Formats: sequence, C-alpha cells, structure tokens
Amino acid sequence: MPSLFDPLSLGAVRADNRVLMAPLTRMRATAPGDVPNDLMREYYVQRAGAGLLISEGTQISPEGKGYMDTPGIHDDEQVAGWRRITDAVHEAGGLIAAQLWHVGRVSHESFHGGDLPVSASDGPYRNRTTVRGADGRPTRVSCPVPRPLRLEEVPRVLEDYRRATVNAREAGFDLVEIHGAHGYLLHQFLAADSNLRTDEYGGSLANRARLMLEVTDAVVDAWSADRVAIRISPIGSFNGTEDPEGAEAGLYVAGELGRRDLAFLHLSEPDWAGGPALDDDYRRALRAAHSGPIVGAGSYDLAKAERLLDAGLIDAAAFGRSFIANPDLPRRLAEGLPLNPPRPETFYGGDAEGYTDYPAYGAA
Repeated sequence: MPSLFDPLSLGAVRADNRVLMAPLTRMRATAPGDVPNDLMREYYVQRAGAGLLISEGTQISPEGKGYMDTPGIHDDEQVAGWRRITDAVHEAGGLIAAQLWHVGRVSHESFHGGDLPVSASDGPYRNRTTVRGADGRPTRVSCPVPRPLRLEEVPRVLEDYRRATVNAREAGFDLVEIHGAHGYLLHQFLAADSNLRTDEYGGSLANRARLMLEVTDAVVDAWSADRVAIRISPIGSFNGTEDPEGAEAGLYVAGELGRRDLAFLHLSEPDWAGGPALDDDYRRALRAAHSGPIVGAGSYDLAKAERLLDAGLIDAAAFGRSFIANPDLPRRLAEGLPLNPPRPETFYGGDAEGYTDYPAYGAA
C-alpha cells in the first residue's frame, strides 16, 4: 500500500509526498489592488515541504472578489507579486498551484462600485462575507440578493478564467485548481437550490453542470489538462448553498471531469464545516466515477488519511487548519511529533501574528 510520505504524480508534476496544503483564505494581500506581498511569500515558503501547496482562493477578475484583502491574478502587479512567491517556493524545493476563484453571490456591493454580485439566479439567501470596517478591521456583513448572470455574459466569464490561467502560468505556478466548491459561482450553478434558471444553464443536472465543465475546458485550453485540477464539495451546506441533489451531482461531474484527464480531483468533505463525515460507500462510488487521482480534504488527521489511502479511496490528503499552525506538518506527521494548536481568532486578516509566527518543531 502507498504511504502518505511516498511520492505521487499529479498530472505534469511529481509531488515528493502526499501531504498537500489545502487552499486557505487568509486575507493578507496588500490593499488597494489585492496584491500578493512579501508576508505571503514568507508564509508559503515556510510550508514548502508540502507535496503540493494549493494557494488561497485567487480572484480571476474584479467581479470574482468577495472578501477583503484576498489576492487576485487578473492584472500585471498581482502576477508580479505571485511570481515572487512561486520563485521562492521553488527555490525552497516546493510545488504550488493557484486556486482560481469566482465567488459569485458570496460578495458585497461595496466590492463592485455598488453593483450587485452575480450568480446563477436572483433567489434570496442567507449568508455573510467580510469587508473592511470603518476601523480598518475585518467586519462581517450580510450578502445582498445577487443578480443572475446574463447569458451573453457567460463568454466573458469563460475568458476571465482563461486569462487567469495564462496569468498563473506567467506567474510561475506549477498547476491551477478551479474552485468549484463551497457555494461559490460554479457550485451556485451546479446546485439545484441556487440555480433556478430555465435556459441551457439551468434545469437538468447536465445543464446545471454546463458552466463548470465549460470553465474546465477553457482552463485546459489555456494550458493543458495535466496542469489543471478542480475542487468540488457535492455534499454539505456551504455559504448558503445546500443542494438536495448534491450527491448525484458530485458523481456526475466527477465522471465528466475524469474523461478530461485532469491532474486531480479535489474532494472537500462536509465534516470540516460541521457536517456529517462522508461515508465510504460514497467514496467508492466517486472512485468508480473518476479515473484520475483523488485528493481528500476535510478534518483530516494522520489516522484518517492513512485509512483512506490504504483503502484506495484517496491518493493524497490536503490538510488545512493543521497546516496553518504547523509549517513543517509533513515532518511532524512522519515523525509522530506533537502539533501546534491553531489560533482561529487570527485566521482572517491582520499581520504576521497567527500567520508566519508559528514555529517549526524545535525552533526557538
């Protein structure tokens, strides 16, 4: 059986181990401009021992923004900022993927000059996002009812994803991962409760999955299939999206994506957000539907990762909060070393505190 510490081919790259760093929103980009900075470079370099670093969600366009101080990859200054990070990660021996992000309705009009965020439909929903308060600190506010993305706007969104992929390649990333999970734009189109459309992007499951698959094809066309991954979260409640047909939808898109020979499918499981643990019957069905590598994420510890890897239900595990607190997580897991506890109050926004000040094991 493979070990969590064995190498693994993920499309065009070969990871030294199967301990991946999950994409983690940290809200430390430089404003204005949402530019990746030197503090972010230090953070990613500290964690370069991961088999693959997956970047925080990175806006493909100004329209794709939904939270304060999250980085973009849609202008030259942002690309240059990411290039400094990827160069440093490579110098440290690591690999890094850019997660391409359009939040859809999980946003606020203040990010868009007063215009409403876009989504599959204009149904009201309950959710909040993070904006900069009057004191300059992160403040939680309610998301407005979005407007539906117009049919004639779809080609522009596809072009935004394509251009972001070109920019990620220019910025030195090894791969891109499409964010199709957690109630963001592509998930809003896929989910039956958030997609009320009656055109070719709504109604049947095949129609609701259309945008996700068209985005995937646009991204592949901009680079190559072996440099593209995608993240999905078919089961669970995320950002106001709670799809009653999510299990079926997940298996459908897993099969369609498998036929595209992507680098990997990244499954975000519901237990990290307080949902029930995913059962192995569903994992087996997903494995049967998808022919490529599967990365599991969601409240993973060493025991969970090893069990599922031994059972052949995943090929690698992505760790989130434990990687926040332990920059040397692969070594700690391999050697059975104790873990630093994370400090949730410093997860979002701020400076080096709770970001780059977690010590490696044995550091003073």
